[in-house]
Amino acid sequence: MKRLWLILAFGVLLPATARAEPIAISVQSSSGGFSGGTVATGGSHTIDLGTLVIPAGSVGTYLISGLQAGANFALSMVVSGITNWDTLRVELLDPVGDGNDAMDPATQPSYVPKGYSTSNNEDGLSFAQDSALARSAVFAGGSAKVTADEKTDMGDVLTFAGLGSGMARITFGLRNYGSGRSGSFLLRLSSNDLGQAPEPASMFLLGTGLAGLAAYRRRRSVVR
Repeated sequence: MKRLWLILAFGVLLPATARAEPIAISVQSSSGGFSGGTVATGGSHTIDLGTLVIPAGSVGTYLISGLQAGANFALSMVVSGITNWDTLRVELLDPVGDGNDAMDPATQPSYVPKGYSTSNNEDGLSFAQDSALARSAVFAGGSAKVTADEKTDMGDVLTFAGLGSGMARITFGLRNYGSGRSGSFLLRLSSNDLGQAPEPASMFLLGTGLAGLAAYRRRRSVVR
């Protein structure tokens, strides 16, 4: 019995970090040739996703759990395959059933998987805003413009625009106060497609605009 009490006492005295659950990151889904994401923790509160291949118009979603509640984590990755696209969109998705779902938009985007919603201001998820952690995308010859949309209940989104071709190193922060299923959440990455054909409505507007311009030139010719 004495030995048992010693073991219990030792467990209580252990620092919280020593007893913390390990960070777990896995690919939840991917499409369009998206691949990669070998996870390695590089020290205290840092996460390195490794090298990701992200073709134009592709999407990758990661399930993340085990972040120390309330701590700021610096996440980094190397993105390759930057050809025919120039904007990376990063979004946090929160599990439903965490007690604050009433704050989520009633209509969710079609890409949000069942059981999740866009992130609101009360779910504990963020890109570690106001933490002074770097948000950057650096490539050979320059850096991307970073835009954050994280102050409303509509979602938490980072956009890295103006990426050069080839490869880029992306860095941003993550923070979770432990809401949801064991503190788990989704991280969604998606790229645009500069070669994507215009929508039918856009083509219609373009066609009617050109037709109007041709008619205008014919009228001018008649007047002369």
